[in-house]
Amino acid sequence: MDFKYDVIVVGAGHAGNEAACAAANLGSNTLLITMDMNKIGQMSCNPAIGGIAKGQMVREIDALGGQMGIVTDRSAIQFRMLNRSKGPAMWSPRSQSDRHQFIQQWIKTLTHTDRLHLWQDTVNELIIENGTVTGVKTILGIEFRAKAVVLTNGTFLNGLMHIGPHQTVGGRISEPASFGLSEQLREHGFTVERMKTGTPMRIDGRSIDFSRMTEQLGENDFHKFSYLENVRRELKQMSCWITFTNEQTHEELRKGLPESPLYNGQIKSIGPRYCPSIETKIVTFADKTSHQLFLEPEGVDSQEYYVNGFSSSLPYQVQINAIKTVPGLENVQLFRPGYAIEYDFFPPTQLNHTLETKRIKNLFFAGQINGTTGYEEAGGQGLVAGVNAHMKCHGGPGFVLGRDEAYIGVLIDDLVTKGVDEPYRMFTSRAEYRILLRQDDADMRLTEKSYRLGLAKQDRFDLLNRKKECQNRLLEFINNYSIKPAHINAFLQSKNSTELKQGCKLSELVLRPQFGLTELTEAIPALKRKTDEIAPSQRDEIIESVEIMLKYAGYIERERMIADKLQRLEHIALKGKIDYNNIHTISTEARQKLSKIDPETIGQAARIPGISPSDINILLVLLGR
Repeated sequence: MDFKYDVIVVGAGHAGNEAACAAANLGSNTLLITMDMNKIGQMSCNPAIGGIAKGQMVREIDALGGQMGIVTDRSAIQFRMLNRSKGPAMWSPRSQSDRHQFIQQWIKTLTHTDRLHLWQDTVNELIIENGTVTGVKTILGIEFRAKAVVLTNGTFLNGLMHIGPHQTVGGRISEPASFGLSEQLREHGFTVERMKTGTPMRIDGRSIDFSRMTEQLGENDFHKFSYLENVRRELKQMSCWITFTNEQTHEELRKGLPESPLYNGQIKSIGPRYCPSIETKIVTFADKTSHQLFLEPEGVDSQEYYVNGFSSSLPYQVQINAIKTVPGLENVQLFRPGYAIEYDFFPPTQLNHTLETKRIKNLFFAGQINGTTGYEEAGGQGLVAGVNAHMKCHGGPGFVLGRDEAYIGVLIDDLVTKGVDEPYRMFTSRAEYRILLRQDDADMRLTEKSYRLGLAKQDRFDLLNRKKECQNRLLEFINNYSIKPAHINAFLQSKNSTELKQGCKLSELVLRPQFGLTELTEAIPALKRKTDEIAPSQRDEIIESVEIMLKYAGYIERERMIADKLQRLEHIALKGKIDYNNIHTISTEARQKLSKIDPETIGQAARIPGISPSDINILLVLLGR
């Protein structure tokens, strides 16, 4: 076995898998080290990928040539497009996955990737020489050498689990924690802090009375995560189920609060504000008499259900007593209780935008080690870290995505510029250019960029070019084709839309809110013939994208103008040009934060919390601007 590699990735979770695949697919000889090869890509919390803003990131990962979208589609047991009642900037794909198939798909992907090798072991030390990482050591006493190392340790660094007063050392239920790395990096000057997350109980589907719940069906249209034509949902599709807690449930939970690790001082670190435990909900929202719960199936051949909305670290008997008061769960049997976990993370202001650490060269962090939460956030970071680790080995510019290019760019810029004071979760509201960052056009934004880099392959690039060509032909037809009243008024009347008194361009009809372009296609033979020229595998997707381009053209153009204007600040280099401690015309807070973060550009400096517009103006004056 070769013990020398270009890139070593530590941890085979969602960040590590993307990092390893990206580095290997770009040409780096890559080693992925994991504690357990049977739990590669483990869905530690809920068995779902995507959701608000998260789904957009998965489509971006796929557009860049990453793997999460492909793995998700092939393991999907339910798909839904969230936020359809809102504009397309808010549409967010979400998929339930078969947890076991998700792992198997990842194993298949990794073991069929050229230049990617796997090793089952635990890394407990980095090899650091002259301020540069040169390899890792494992608990088996083996040294692996590399030109770059990516740490994606998830919740395993000094992990400590809580179920009521009971504490267990571990990185995940029934899995050991990892020790040594935090202590070593602290000695090298890194700040190390603690964070908390949690997960709900898992229950036996055979003990659920579904007749007392509301069924939530999935959707079966053309939408999916991957843009590739040969990737589709292959498994049996399943339903989720909705039920609610009640006052009796809350009373049972209140009885356990004195023993709650969250409220008796046992847990001292901060948890995710946007995904609170059930005990936090009943305290924070004391006036609410019920909370919605979603029962999510874990797989086609499994009876295991995930109780979304009932995350808890209360004593297991309190959890049992409370859940049995919920309609449909009166006789429920548990597979395991919920628990909370505390773990080490490294405040991400210690990173550059490439996710390379500022203190140690060629060392990259990705995923929960950076204070984020969520599979999708981890996957996006992992891909960027893997690309940049490859670049450090073989030369080339750093790979950085702008805030106007991708949600992944917003995520990483937020982390390295603002830091975190709670587990970071992506929302559409975090992106100032969300009309530009829609889920439908991630390939238009990113695939060519990735192809030039060498990550997205020729088939993906050819698919994109075919899509662009079909879009342009369809747009040209719609903008130039005239429709007469006699040919369309019957359709307009059926849709309660104002009838035409004279002919008009087809593009004017597309702007009407009462119907969509798909319905117009069925009503206008010439349009139907035009769309029939598009390959069936891309037809629905292209029709939808053209409709969005037409209906929201004004909004898209205005947001692009704003982005281009602000982008000018991103081209004014700042790093290394000013000694902030000697500028007394800006506030003390500004001096401290600018010195700590050392922003690359004026644009990044302007996004640092506590930096005012007047501080930015002073910096511009000092730069001669």
